Amino acid sequence: MIDSLELITQELHRLEETKTYKYETALQGPQGGVVKVGGKEIVMLASNNYLGLSNHPAIKKAAIAGIKKYGYGVASVRFLCGTQEIHYKLEKKISKFVGCEDTILFSSCFSANEGFFGSLINEKLGFENYKDVLYSDKLNHASIIDGQRLCKSEAVDKKIYNHADMVDLERQLEEDKNKEYRFRIIATDGVFSMEGDLAPLRNIVELAQKYNAIVFVDDSHAIGVCGKTGRGTPEASGTLGKIDVLTGTLGKAIGGAAGGYISGKREMIAYLRQKSRPYTFSNSLPPSIIFGAMTAFDLLSKDRSVVKRLHGNTAYFRTEIKKLGFTILEGDHPIVPIMLGEAAVAQDMSAALLKAGVFIKGLWFPVVPRGEARLRAQISAALSKKDIDRALGAFERVGKKMKVI
Repeated sequence: MIDSLELITQELHRLEETKTYKYETALQGPQGGVVKVGGKEIVMLASNNYLGLSNHPAIKKAAIAGIKKYGYGVASVRFLCGTQEIHYKLEKKISKFVGCEDTILFSSCFSANEGFFGSLINEKLGFENYKDVLYSDKLNHASIIDGQRLCKSEAVDKKIYNHADMVDLERQLEEDKNKEYRFRIIATDGVFSMEGDLAPLRNIVELAQKYNAIVFVDDSHAIGVCGKTGRGTPEASGTLGKIDVLTGTLGKAIGGAAGGYISGKREMIAYLRQKSRPYTFSNSLPPSIIFGAMTAFDLLSKDRSVVKRLHGNTAYFRTEIKKLGFTILEGDHPIVPIMLGEAAVAQDMSAALLKAGVFIKGLWFPVVPRGEARLRAQISAALSKKDIDRALGAFERVGKKMKVI
């Protein structure tokens, strides 16, 4: 008889021995440019807190006001009694910010992505026999992949195109142009979370128009980050208002708490309110998060300097880390992959940097391809030049000691 617990224990031992075990490091206080770990002040380079809003006084004040006026939680899903007027208010605010007609809120962007694909592809919509097709970037986020896994295999052809390769994407679209597909969907991250590069949205939109396809973009690492005003990858690429389905998160730059959304055409959003299972069967977002997110969008709309500061910090770190001799993936996004090759090196260097005063995590297979293990630095507007210089000094000392540089 197989001992299931023994199998699990063996796998845990294997992860530890190969230095691919993921360790959690507890913060002794709020998220910020500098955090407290083990009683020490540590420079944070692993957070999605791109704009430094997760501990912003105005957002904390707004969250408290939300609880005082609307309570701690809603204790229901949206279509029963879990909709408060503030949910519609936030949805309208997001729609205006990202240039879409309407928006629907989810508990996370992961849920939003899962909720989109199944609700569209698994429904017959008047077709007894139909087939859809999905074209997905090779490096898309796990939430897009899992969302597509929820689609019935008999209802969809799933195709993967090489990362950001428009020649490969058009080749596949051209091969399928005469097939009687109901929906053709091109799915991509706006910013790829392990690489820090932006999808070529202008080209994708052009191909979608040529081949009558729906463009789906997860802009979680771009909202509040990319573009002069932080409106995301569409703003940065000149395609604002031209994306059919735009998903994003409130859990990164927009206050860093929780929540996700889908924005798009009014009819699409109305349809998702009826058909999306994560929306239908999950509690709606609590008032504290609604109030906090609305305040974050207000701050971002009124003060563009925070986005400019983020871009400046990013450019400075990218320039200086290369001067030290580290190899990074080029780009201009605050995600800065520092390439190390092997998982053990990434984990050991992460631990050494924490002791040296820098919080940064290693990434390895299966999160990234084999042999491409890395440290993922994430720059924030909350960092001062002094903070960045302190981190760079630690990188230099640890890098030389480990003979990485």
